[in-house]
Amino acid sequence: MTSNALMTDETSKALASSSHTSAVKIPLPPEARTFYREVLLALNDHGLQYAVAGAFALQKYTGISRQTKDLDVFMKGEDVPAALHHLEQLGFRCEIADAVWLAKAHRGEYYVDLISGMSNAVIVVDDSWMRRTQPATIAGVSSQIISVEDLLGSKLFVIRRERFDGADIAHIIYRTCGELDWNRILHLAGEHWEILLWNLMLFRYVYPAHTHFVPTPLWEDLLSRFSHEIRRPQPDAPFRGSIVDENMFRIDVNDWGLENIQEGYRARALHRRSKCAAAAPSNSEPTGTDE
Repeated sequence: MTSNALMTDETSKALASSSHTSAVKIPLPPEARTFYREVLLALNDHGLQYAVAGAFALQKYTGISRQTKDLDVFMKGEDVPAALHHLEQLGFRCEIADAVWLAKAHRGEYYVDLISGMSNAVIVVDDSWMRRTQPATIAGVSSQIISVEDLLGSKLFVIRRERFDGADIAHIIYRTCGELDWNRILHLAGEHWEILLWNLMLFRYVYPAHTHFVPTPLWEDLLSRFSHEIRRPQPDAPFRGSIVDENMFRIDVNDWGLENIQEGYRARALHRRSKCAAAAPSNSEPTGTDE
């Protein structure tokens, strides 16, 4: 989870580096290539389902290259303990950074993020994500890469002060000419369709000549829903700031007494995770530490 403390110079430099994009493909350093290759081979060898995302997926679907020191691997939460167990057996330093959504495997300055959903627990990786993966070769390994729709969906709530993926979403729509399974994207957004509309409005503002890349019926549907909502105010509607960013909207909860509904989403995710852990074989449990 992010801290309220001011970012260090090192953090600022890392964020700047991770945000730098280019149409020129950036080669993987040899150490990173070897590390990612070993991780992906381990996942393949043990039959674990996964979807490579992050910079690799963004490059595949948009042509954008981005410097990165990590490999993002999406997988179902119930498969994370087994993945950590096998990676730890290979000598990687493993940890559970957040029991709701994030585990890590490290070697030197490089690491792999095992991601089972969004930090706010609104979007959770399930079997449907695995069924939609596409074949790809990553670091010389035959792998599975996340579908473009799920990549877009995974970025809907990355709208924090220190990281904003709205530009990635706009680039995905632009570079695919909007040839996307919009029903899938609507499904991922679910009851939080306003966040999708907000991102589409940003796309339209950035690329007004390409408004048609978002189907007209989708514009009409979402704008109709929005018009309906603002014409019928709901005085009891919950405050949703903590779903966007629990740090930026912390004052609303701590000082102004508004409800932190993110806690409910995360509690339900942890409950599902504990049920899966109870049903899993004991030898799949990792020995990494929780933070």
